[in-house]
Amino acid sequence: MNWFINSLGSSIGKKLMMAITGLSFCGFLMAHLAGNLTLYGGRDAFNAYAEHLHSLGILLNFAEIGLLSLALIHILTGLYLFWQNFRSRPVRYAVNKSAGGRTIGSVTMPYTGVFLICFVVFHLLNFHFVDKTQTTIYDIVDTAFSNLPYTLIYILAMVIVAIHVSHGLWSAFQTIGANHLKYMPFVQVASIVLALVFAIGFGFLPIYIAFNL
Repeated sequence: MNWFINSLGSSIGKKLMMAITGLSFCGFLMAHLAGNLTLYGGRDAFNAYAEHLHSLGILLNFAEIGLLSLALIHILTGLYLFWQNFRSRPVRYAVNKSAGGRTIGSVTMPYTGVFLICFVVFHLLNFHFVDKTQTTIYDIVDTAFSNLPYTLIYILAMVIVAIHVSHGLWSAFQTIGANHLKYMPFVQVASIVLALVFAIGFGFLPIYIAFNL
């Protein structure tokens, strides 16, 4: 047991935790997007999807606890690694040379991560922690996306998600050792494609709702 704890406490162990939790969230985003696409089916289809989720009862509660646990691990580990890297080089180089493989995703990972934390809290307050006794989830979504500032924040957040995933996904595969020279170019392209799927899939929903009232 000690070797396991010591391994997790090492830099490599922390990066593995980041990779595993990051991959888990990519899986969650795919499932969440698939559910949200029922909005294209209209009010009844989306409400039926929401009711099906709530009918899972305790299983849904366990899933939410699991997601919260993964989020805490990912956030706290990411912040610690960022602080550790910053502490090891507190003074920036006078000239910021572009290293091979550096992208907007890799350069902004800590900052996009912090933004997404704030957005998730904001998003949950608007959709999850609201009184649903006198309304339906479709009406809640409809009302939220009728608010232009919220819609713009939501679309911006989906762009940030895409930037974060575009680097995070292939980086996670690299961390877990799936970085074969033959396959990594495909993984990198797949990461960009999935990032675009998230950006377009989630980001187009408020636009669709706004034009189909």
